[in-house]
Amino acid sequence: MLKKPFLFSLFLGMLFIGSHAQKQSSYDSLKNAGAYLPKVKYTDTLLPYTPQKKRFWRASGELMLAQIIPFSVNLFIRKADFAKISFESIAHNLKPSSWEWDDNKFNTNQFAHPYQGSMYYSAFRSNGYSFWQSAPAAMAGSFMWEVAGETHNPAPNDFINTSLGGITLGEMTYRVSNMIIDNRQTGFNRQLHEVLAFIVNPMNGLNRILDGKWGKRMQNPADWRPSSVTGEIDLGGRRFNEKGDDDIINKGRNEIYARLKLQYGNPFEDIAKPFSNFNLTMEMGNNDSAKINTLRVNGFIHGWKFADTSHGKHILNININYDFYKNSAFYYGAQSVNANLISAFTTGKKTRIETMVGAGFIVLAAVPDAYLYYGEGRNYDYGPGFSLMADAKLLVADKLTYSINYRGGWFTTINGNKSSFFLNTITSELRYYFFPAFSLGAEWGHLNLHGYYKEHPDVNETYPYVRLSAGWRFGM
Repeated sequence: MLKKPFLFSLFLGMLFIGSHAQKQSSYDSLKNAGAYLPKVKYTDTLLPYTPQKKRFWRASGELMLAQIIPFSVNLFIRKADFAKISFESIAHNLKPSSWEWDDNKFNTNQFAHPYQGSMYYSAFRSNGYSFWQSAPAAMAGSFMWEVAGETHNPAPNDFINTSLGGITLGEMTYRVSNMIIDNRQTGFNRQLHEVLAFIVNPMNGLNRILDGKWGKRMQNPADWRPSSVTGEIDLGGRRFNEKGDDDIINKGRNEIYARLKLQYGNPFEDIAKPFSNFNLTMEMGNNDSAKINTLRVNGFIHGWKFADTSHGKHILNININYDFYKNSAFYYGAQSVNANLISAFTTGKKTRIETMVGAGFIVLAAVPDAYLYYGEGRNYDYGPGFSLMADAKLLVADKLTYSINYRGGWFTTINGNKSSFFLNTITSELRYYFFPAFSLGAEWGHLNLHGYYKEHPDVNETYPYVRLSAGWRFGM
C-alpha cells in the first residue's frame, strides 16, 4: 500500500498548487484568505485539450490490475495461506451463508480497504466515466476481492468500507491529482507535479501516460479546477490525555504534528455535480500508535440554494463522508451520509459569521471496545448509527477567527460485544493572522465516549487535548 507516499504527497501537492495559482472568485468567508501568487502568463499557442474517451475494456483491465498486484504480493512475496485460492474456495465464498465479520486490525479495515476501493473506482473515473458511472466499479471490485481474492470468508465490513470509502477517497484523489497538474507547464516543475499527482491517484497517472498526456503541453479543460481552492497547513505541538479522564496536565503526552485543511470548491456556488465541492482534513504526528492520525473527507453529492441576499447565504446539501481517526488517545472510523444546512451571515463591514448544522445516518462505524480483542488484533465493535453536528465560526477583518464545533454520534453494535455507544466531541480554536498567509493558533478539544454493555461494566472515558501551531494558508 502507498499509505505514506499517498498522504505525504497531498501535503506537497498543496504547496505546489500555489506555484501557478490564479486569483479567482471565492465565497465571502475565504476569498481574501489565501496567499495568492502572481498569475502565470503563456503567450505561445497551446494544443487543445482532448477530453478523455470512455474506455470500458481498459478501465476493466485496470480494475483487475488493482486486484492482481495485491493478490500477487500476498501469494508470491508474503506467501500467505489465505491467498491460495481455488475453485472450491470461490464456490464457498459465493454462498450467502459464507459471509462473516472479520478480525483484521483497525488500519487494515478502516484505511487499507477504502484505499484499495479507490483504485477500483479510479480505474473507471480516469477512463472517462462520471462519478455515478464509476461508483459501481468500487462495489464490483470489492465483491470480486471478497469472493476470489482470498480464501477467507467474505466480510460485510470489508465490502462496505471498500465500496463507500473507495468512492469517497477515489473522487477526492482524482480531483486533487488533476488540480496538482498544470498542462501548460514544462521542465522539472511539470515532471515533479506529474509524479506527485501520480502518487495521489496512480490510476489517473497511469492513464495520463497511456494517453500521451504526461508532460505534454496543452490547454487545461474548463472544469480542470473549481472556482476556488483554499487551504491551510499547520505545524505545531499537541498534548493528549491517554488515560481517559480530564487531567491533561499530569497525564498528558506531548507530540509534534502537521495538519492540512483543504476546501475544494465553493460550497455556496459549486453545487452542479457530485464533489464539485468537498473539504479534506489530514493530520500526521509522531505518536507511537500511528503516524497518520486523521483523514476526513466530506464530499458534496447534491444541494439546494434557497437564500442568497446581501445579509446571508443558505445552502442545504447532502454529503458522503469518510472518517479515519487514530492517535495515541483514541481511534474511530466510519462511512456515513448526512444532510447539512450551511449559512454565511454578513454582520458588519469586516465581520462574518458562518454556521453549519447537520444530521445523518452512519452506515458503519468502528468504535473502540474496552473488552474486545481477538484474531489479528480486532479491538473494536461494528455497527450503524446516527450523527449530529454543528459548527460556528466568527471572522473579523480577515485577521481573527474563532470557531467552535460539535460532533455527536449514537451507535448500536451488530458485531462485537452486545453494546451501544454515545460519542461526543467539542473543539474550539482561536487563530490570528499576522500576515495574509501566516498565523498562530490555539485549539482545545474534548472527546467523550460512553459505552453501554449488556455483559460488562459500562465505560465512560474522556480524552481532552490542546494544540498550538503556526499556519500557512493558500488559495487560488
